[in-house]
Order: sequence, then C-alpha cells, then structure tokens
Amino acid sequence: MSVPILDVIDLHAAYGRIEVLRGVDLSVPRGAVMALLGPNGAGKSTLVKVVSGQKEATSGDIHLAGVHVQAARSDDLARVGLCTIPEGRSVFPNLTVEENLVLMSYAGVPAGAILDTAYAYFPRLHERRHQLAGTMSGGEQQMLAMSRALASDPALLLLDELSMGLAPLIVDELYETVARIAESGVSILCIEQFARTALRVADYAAVMSGGRIVATGEPGEILDTMADVILGGAA
Repeated sequence: MSVPILDVIDLHAAYGRIEVLRGVDLSVPRGAVMALLGPNGAGKSTLVKVVSGQKEATSGDIHLAGVHVQAARSDDLARVGLCTIPEGRSVFPNLTVEENLVLMSYAGVPAGAILDTAYAYFPRLHERRHQLAGTMSGGEQQMLAMSRALASDPALLLLDELSMGLAPLIVDELYETVARIAESGVSILCIEQFARTALRVADYAAVMSGGRIVATGEPGEILDTMADVILGGAA
C-alpha cells in the first residue's frame, strides 16, 4: 500500500482558549482528488492553515509523502511540493496576467514553461495576458491563482473554497480543470462548503464538523449518507 501524500493524525489547534481542531485524522491518497466538506465554522480553513504552515498546531502530527513536517514553515513546505490556493484568491491586481505568471519564475522554473502551462489549462488567460489582473472577473482571477500555483510544480495542491463568490457555470469549468490537473499526477485536496461540483470530480470525500472528521468515503457514499448535513440543498 503506497504512503499517502498527506497524513494528518490527531491534530489539534486553537485560537486563544477556543479549540478549533479537536483531533483531526485525515489521509489523502497519492494521486487522488479528495473533497473536504462541511459547513462554515467546521474548522476546514484552520486545517488548511495548519497543514500549510501558516498556523501552529497545539498537538498532533502531519506527514507529507511520509515525511514528518509538523511545525515546518510555509516556504519549506512549498519547496517539497505543498502548494495552497487560499480562500479569496491571491493575485497582484496592479500587474498584468503575464506579469503575475512570470513572477513565479523566481522559483527557478523558466518563464516560458510557466506561461505554456497556464495557457494550456486556461486559454482565456492568454486572451487576457496584457490585462491588469484586478480588472478581471472573479473566475478569471481564480484561473490565474491556479496557474500561479501550478508554476511551482506541486505534489499536493490545497484548494480552499474554490467556488467562493463564483457563478455555478464558472465553478463547473474550474472543477473540470481540477480533474485535468489531477490526471497529470498532482494530488488535490479541495476544501468546500458547497460540495456537489467538487464531489463530481473527487475520488474520495471527508466531512468535517465541530473540528473533527465525522465521515469519510467515496463521493456516492457521502452524498447518500450526509447530504442533508453537508450540502444544505446547494446545487
């Protein structure tokens, strides 16, 4: 059995005296797309921050591809293949699309290769390449954020609330690209509140509530058993 790309064991984290993660256990198989679902306040984004080195855990263990990385810094994690696309996107609004992408060449990847990858996944970015990123639609900015992440050649991609504030058709388009990215060998953890689209491309799913993982399984199982709890009727 192969070592999971991500293995979280009995993870706890708090803001002051308020414990937000209360013993999280989560395993993401190598090469898989896993959807992490749950309502607001379940602890999903805090888990992303702890796993990506942006927040300290109070206890527990995190392994990335079998290597213990608890308390590792964000930049160290990025160098070993962990990349996060945070909630709300992260682009430089006063730079053009192309300038945003070329900035990622600081990591040593040739600028031409970065542009080729971005435009292959998102032809619309090629059309907008001379446009200021801040003047694009939310969906186009999300495409740019994903392209910037892919420039780092990640082993594990964390997508935090990819659908936030976007129209359903755009979300469908973005998740089709998520599936294509996964086919290239990148493991992906999608954190979502509104989950049906994520479940359509996921290999596995986990449900978070009250700071714990309360269910795991294949997407169909999660839909059948937890629909009322996690989906809230969202399409």
